[in-house]
Formats: sequence, C-alpha cells, structure tokens
Amino acid sequence: MKQRIITGVIAAVLFIGITLYGSWPFSLLILLLTGIGMFELLRMKRMELSFVGGIGFLLAVLIALPQDWMSSLEPFTKTDAIILAVLLLLVVTVVQKNNTDYNHISFVLFSSIYVGFGFFYLLETRILEGGVQLLFLILFMIWATDSGAYFVGKSIGKRKLWPVISPNKTIEGAVGGIFFSLVVGVISYLTHFVDMSLSNILLISMIVGIFGQIGDLAESAYKRIYDVKDSGTLLPGHGGILDRLDSALFVFPLLHVLHLIG
Repeated sequence: MKQRIITGVIAAVLFIGITLYGSWPFSLLILLLTGIGMFELLRMKRMELSFVGGIGFLLAVLIALPQDWMSSLEPFTKTDAIILAVLLLLVVTVVQKNNTDYNHISFVLFSSIYVGFGFFYLLETRILEGGVQLLFLILFMIWATDSGAYFVGKSIGKRKLWPVISPNKTIEGAVGGIFFSLVVGVISYLTHFVDMSLSNILLISMIVGIFGQIGDLAESAYKRIYDVKDSGTLLPGHGGILDRLDSALFVFPLLHVLHLIG
C-alpha cells in the first residue's frame, strides 16, 4: 500500500504539473504515454519486438500526434497513415507466408486505433478553450466512478456485474460509480468549475459513469484473453499505463464523437 501511495502521488504531481503547463511538454507526454500503452498491448500478444508490432507502434503514435504537428506532414494525413498501415500489414502476410495472419494484423490495427485515438482526444480536450478545467473535470469523474464502484461494491455489493471478465465487480458497485460521477458533476456546476449548463454536465457525468466502467471492463477482457494480471509494471502498485487510463481512453473519444465537448 505504501508503494502504491508513493507511486500515485509522484505520478499525479508530474501529470498535473505538465498538464497545467500544456504546450509541447504536454504533447510529448501524451505521445510518450501512447507509445508505452501500445507497447503494453503488443507485449500481451508477444508481438512487441516484431515487425508487425513496429508498424502498429508507429501508427498509434502518428494517430496521437497533435493536429498542428501533423500539419507539418501535409498532404499526408492520419487517414493516409491508417490506409498505408493496412496495406503494409497485408504485404507482410504474403511475404511471411501466413506466419503472420489476420489475427495478428487485426490485433495490431485495432490496438493502434484504440490507443492512438484515445490519447489524441485527451490531447484535443486540453487545447480547447477552458480545456484544462474540462480535462480535469472528466478525470475527476473517472476517478470518482472508480472509487465509488470500489467502495460501494465492497460495502453492499452482492450481485456480480460481469464475473467472466471481472469477478470482483458488482451491479451495486457500478450504480455507486455512476452516482459518484454525478456528484462530481453537480459539485463542479455549483462551484462554476467549468462554464457549462447543468444538463450538459449531468449528461457527461452519466456517460463517464457508464462508459468509463465499460472501458475498464474492455481492458479487463484484454487481460483475461492474454492471461495477464496487469498491462505493465511501469507504475509500482498500480500496474501499467493502460491499467490507469483504460477508462479515459474510452471516454474522451466518445465525448468528442458525441460532440458533448469541443
């Protein structure tokens, strides 16, 4: 527990400091996290040192690049990068005579898009007007959801939510997580933490509370399939980057796609 607390405090201070500063240090941090997150997924599949894995790694980083950095590569776009990666991976299946199959290239493409866009939209949130407050609000909601689900589940949880994927999660805990997210939303409205209507804040709170937990379950499913306890060991007592940011990688793209922020 002591190690977990120390790691959490150090990581939080560094993340908060760089996020508040913004600019290129924050962009570099996001790209670093993207690379680490992609490496963690590739290692689950034991593809971290493969040529195919390298393509996926580069694709994830390209997808996560800030828009203003990407403009320096014009006319090359992120769509071009995805198409090129698909074609290269198909070529590999031929050259390697099916030693690399569709299972491998599907995993690499899916993982690159999941990790790349997850971190990209976290970055996009930061650069919005009032983006610092909005970014922290969503993160506070995610942390409140995780904490609420854990403590409510521990206290009164009886009915299993999805035992095949995560045997310790309960329906009561999931409802508690959503409630805690809503509490954070209401507090942020009353304290004018963000310039947003109450209805929009509550809608965001509900989406974070529900889909943040789905993002956590999705990451748990990954780990179940590949029989690993944690995605990595970078954060002692916490696991890997994906273990800490699985909900965020699900929630931030969804909120942007639904145009609830931006």
